[in-house]
Amino acid sequence: MQQKLATGSKEIAAIASAETAKMYGLKILDENIQDVPENFTRFIIVGKTTPAPTGNDKTSIIVCLEKNKPGALYEILGEFASKNIDLTKIESRPTKKALGDYVFYIDIKGHIEDKTIRDTISRIKGKVGMLKILGSYPAAK
Repeated sequence: MQQKLATGSKEIAAIASAETAKMYGLKILDENIQDVPENFTRFIIVGKTTPAPTGNDKTSIIVCLEKNKPGALYEILGEFASKNIDLTKIESRPTKKALGDYVFYIDIKGHIEDKTIRDTISRIKGKVGMLKILGSYPAAK
């Protein structure tokens, strides 16, 4: 559930859960502010270290194909499928470098420290032009 929160300052507000308001002693200004009740907003904390595995984690990566060819994305996704790794999100965005050139944002169920995840990502590195591991983190409950 999304909430509008206030800190006492008229210049600062946040959109967060009721748990966050309680944790930080914030005043809830308004509830259920989303346009679509089934909508969920993801919040992330960017840091220099990877949280330890919890058993309920996700890993986010960015992949750019070396070149656009039939079956290129299928080859990458097949690596995950062959190891029974659940992909929770795949999103494509044009790179704006060339027509048909895309970057793919992929969320994987599992932690980068899991051997299966680590090995699969290593195999994918040889099939793409660029692979960036954004990080692993506890998945939402």
